[in-house]
Amino acid sequence: MRAPKKKRGPRARGPKAAAPVIAARLNERVALEAQASGNIAACFEGYRVELGHFSAAAVKRALALRAGLPITSFTPARSAVDKEIALLARRLAHGGLLEYRLAPLRSGKDMIVIEPQMAGYWPQVAKLNAADTVALSRFAYLRRRGNDMVLESPRSTALFRICDPKIAATIAMLSTPHKVGKLRREQGSAAFTLLGLLFDCNILFKVDARSDGLRLAEGDSNLVVWDFHDLLFHTHATEGRQANPTGGRYPFIGLIPPPPAVRAAWSGDAIDLQAFTAGSEETLSPLAALLRERHSTRDFDDAQPITIAELATFLDRTARVQWKWTSPLDFGDGSVGPDIDYTRRPYPSAGSAYELELYLLIANCSGLARGIYHYDADRHALVPIEARVQEIEAQLVSAQFAMDAPAPPQIVITIAARFDRIAWKYSGIAYSLILKDVGVLLQTLYLTATELGLGGCAIGTTNIDLFAKMTGQEFHHEGAVGQFALGRGAKVGDPG
Repeated sequence: MRAPKKKRGPRARGPKAAAPVIAARLNERVALEAQASGNIAACFEGYRVELGHFSAAAVKRALALRAGLPITSFTPARSAVDKEIALLARRLAHGGLLEYRLAPLRSGKDMIVIEPQMAGYWPQVAKLNAADTVALSRFAYLRRRGNDMVLESPRSTALFRICDPKIAATIAMLSTPHKVGKLRREQGSAAFTLLGLLFDCNILFKVDARSDGLRLAEGDSNLVVWDFHDLLFHTHATEGRQANPTGGRYPFIGLIPPPPAVRAAWSGDAIDLQAFTAGSEETLSPLAALLRERHSTRDFDDAQPITIAELATFLDRTARVQWKWTSPLDFGDGSVGPDIDYTRRPYPSAGSAYELELYLLIANCSGLARGIYHYDADRHALVPIEARVQEIEAQLVSAQFAMDAPAPPQIVITIAARFDRIAWKYSGIAYSLILKDVGVLLQTLYLTATELGLGGCAIGTTNIDLFAKMTGQEFHHEGAVGQFALGRGAKVGDPG
């Protein structure tokens, strides 16, 4: 006979892990400055942003934002001071001056630190059901940044600094679809909160069991044509969807000397071409003279602005559709694909795709109302687009700042790309081809402006999020890839 089994008592359980809390805290580079009057300002990198007037109690409590305040304490606000702190936190968030930590309430150790990449970001934990299946976005990636590991995506409004190696392992698991309920049971409440945060930032997405491909399941149809490296470069080489410094900041001063303007000569016997160069300055062809006259104009004559007739001529010579045709896709092996429409325009384009569109922000043009217009290159017409006054002003100020100009330009031409038009054909090189097309179009704009006696200047940066708001288009559908200022240049002597 077998001995009867002993009854087991209840399992001993360790202390229950504290649930993680999301707290808002000041970015480490930001300091709050409170005046005796009750006015509070945020100071960072030589800048000062006024945040408004607050009570003495609110000013005292605002100091806690250095360590962090739970975001649940802001809504719903229970007292007048709570309402003031909630208002202050929202104003700081609007300026991108806050970061957010995910950690147990009484623990000093961060599990995750969320760094906003777009102004106005506020952490939201999306509601996910236990039966939902989620997977990591094909645009998401983990990388080392200094001594940290960060998780980010060009589609995300924030990046996640990973402070707990277990969380990094959980994220790696999500390269394959997983049930939310199973992850919660295995990884705990912290992982469940993290899933909601990542889903809200488009780093995770739901996978439909009936879907036949993860690429088609994520986002909209316009996202299908994007390769990872292209979308990453598009968002990180522009403003609006990332918080990294951009522009002429001379980041390597003190690390390496300034590179020379002219490359050091190769060794060997040089062949002097002076004797073979035909002509002189007086006998230059019109094209050669035009190339030498071309220059960037940053100061415009607002007393005598560009006219609509001059603008019409400018667009006719630079971007108008000259003719159209349709041809079946020829694979070169005797088989053919669908019919494809083509156009011819004054500048070259990869594969005759002509994926670039011109959007004109008019600030001062005789005969044309202030606002933003799309140039219909086929009809040679300007079509007005409704946009808020604040967005128009922000675009003009941004262009003036990027050009280091004394005043906003008369016209800002935004070059936008229909990404699917060129990505439908080219794999791996689609975005690089777009940038090459932007380059040749900019030269065409420069030379035509010079020929017409107008002033022009390429603008080095553009805000893709602001352009998306003005046009109502997703940044990955038809997005800004370049800008050009146009107008009547002020006569200030030698442009050099």
